[in-house]
Amino acid sequence: MLSFRSPRTRREFLRVGGLALGGLTLPHLLARGGSPLSTAGKPLTDKAVIFLFLHGGPSQIETFDPKMTAPDGVRSATGEVQTAVPGVTFGGTFPKLAARADRFSIVRSFVTGDGNHDIKPVVCKDGAMANLGSAYSSVAGPNHPVTGMPTNVAVFPQSVDPVAQPMQSGFGNFLAAGPYGPGAVPFVPGAGGAFQKNLRLNVPQDRIGDRRTLLAEFDRTKRTLDESAGMDSLREKAFSVLLGGVGEAFDLGREDPRVVGRYDTEPLYDVSRIDKKWNNHKFYTDNARTLGKLLLLARRLVERGAGFVTVTTNFVWDMHADVNNATMTEGMGYMAPGLDHAVAAFLDDVRDRGLDEKILLVACGEMGRTPKINKNGGRDHWGELAPLLLAGGGLKAGRVIGQSDRDAGRPNSEPVRISNLLSTITHTLFDVGKLRVTRGVARELLAMADAEPIPGLT
Repeated sequence: MLSFRSPRTRREFLRVGGLALGGLTLPHLLARGGSPLSTAGKPLTDKAVIFLFLHGGPSQIETFDPKMTAPDGVRSATGEVQTAVPGVTFGGTFPKLAARADRFSIVRSFVTGDGNHDIKPVVCKDGAMANLGSAYSSVAGPNHPVTGMPTNVAVFPQSVDPVAQPMQSGFGNFLAAGPYGPGAVPFVPGAGGAFQKNLRLNVPQDRIGDRRTLLAEFDRTKRTLDESAGMDSLREKAFSVLLGGVGEAFDLGREDPRVVGRYDTEPLYDVSRIDKKWNNHKFYTDNARTLGKLLLLARRLVERGAGFVTVTTNFVWDMHADVNNATMTEGMGYMAPGLDHAVAAFLDDVRDRGLDEKILLVACGEMGRTPKINKNGGRDHWGELAPLLLAGGGLKAGRVIGQSDRDAGRPNSEPVRISNLLSTITHTLFDVGKLRVTRGVARELLAMADAEPIPGLT
């Protein structure tokens, strides 16, 4: 039996960004122009971006710039490990990434500008806040014209684990489309929280073939939204999308179990040993259980037509050593093994599939951490330097871009700023020459394209 919880208003409906049937899209995502948009003639490359947002602000020192010659209390609390790049070391909890350091590049002079939790690497700073993927879908269209896959997707722990914590929005709206319009809002499978409460459509697998039942449900949606004009054609298009195979991409049960096992981060942890004295212990657990599967899901979505996928496991890198957050050593013990394993598995997987030049993986947070460890054993907010990793997408690998000063607190070379990162992403996704002469492109996107990309990567 179909069960449907209707939104009370069209505004609530648009907040959701899409209606899921096994992860599929609802008619309004096809509504722009009255028909699925073709990519023919659009200023797009054949590449995609997966943005791994390390929410909370990871330490630049315990990740990719350990500074072991610095005094105790400054140098990495987790030691260091030699990488595959001669003379380059990472923090000691990243052995798998260290062994693959010749397949990606890191930036040691990345400056986010301040220590605020405001998702600054994925917002448009010159206008209203927006998920960076919204800039992409404003040009590409909300759905892939062949597969029906949403072009802009954001995945959180509940996307792969329904018992995980709801996505956190208290430090910036990951789902805002800003100047790019409601059609560019990210699609969020298994969004949780208010999103699932506002709108839900559950269809047993044995009822997917019941066309009349599904169309009747869309008719009911139409009446709820009070949108009679044009819905007849849209419901037919939506039904075509529903049976177009997109839902399979969101189902990790369709993936080779051996591949799922290679990504899975949960076996790395005994989650019962995560100390419950930290208020964020549930987030540490979610990260352990879901990070690898989220990166696998992102790869599956990109293979089927998504151009930009934001991945995050919520607010877990804020290591103050206070009532909420663990110390640096304990916190890195919770966080680093999953990140090390998941990104290494991703790098191996996309290389094996011949996708490493087609997918750009970006991993960073909204800030870094203070050069000196505080009296409780944590590091506090720091906007003067932060870690940044970029892999694939045709960029050069095995590079260390920029240098930090002696205590990894500030750049000791030309700073790489958010505008440079956004420009690198924009030049990966778009033919910038064509983008500049394309009608209707938002000025905020053009401003990102006009900034200088990160030097040394192209």
